[in-house]
Amino acid sequence: GAPIIVHLMRIYAQQGFKKFVLAAGHRQEILIDYFSGRFPEWDIRIVDTGAESDTGERIRRCADYLGERFFATYGDGLGDVDLKDLLRFHVRSGGLATLTSVPLRSQYGTVHFDGNGRVERFEEKPVIADSLINAGFFVFEKAVFDHWKGQNLEADVFPHLATQGQLYTYRHDGFWNSMDTSKDQQQL
Repeated sequence: GAPIIVHLMRIYAQQGFKKFVLAAGHRQEILIDYFSGRFPEWDIRIVDTGAESDTGERIRRCADYLGERFFATYGDGLGDVDLKDLLRFHVRSGGLATLTSVPLRSQYGTVHFDGNGRVERFEEKPVIADSLINAGFFVFEKAVFDHWKGQNLEADVFPHLATQGQLYTYRHDGFWNSMDTSKDQQQL
């Protein structure tokens, strides 16, 4: 009954983080209309980051509205991430950026078999614990913008920060799910 962005904002608000900067582009009037007069307990700013901006560029264009340390997220994944623990990890790491990683959950079942090809068992949609994926809950130091390269977070910004030794990952083993497809929406 509520947009996914509201569910995401509630995750942050319930943990004490109630100041939001929403990076808007194409159809930003929908966000403006939706949030107008709603959630007076939250401080919400909607920033026009351009209709064609990519993930990293959207964050960079919000820099003037961000504190010295800030959270960021894509807006399409929900999880029970302990944000205060994520923040503590980030501060301890000493890096400019921390991303949250979660074990990969296969969207397919796997077949397990012996050396002769005889099927021993099936495992439906297993969690692949030694393969981690980016869960989209981030913490950044504002100084990261001095090292920001490119417009895409995954293809440009994060790889560059990694080569600089400034990117860390916080492992989350609890609930997390993205909403990229209709199937994901039904599951959530």
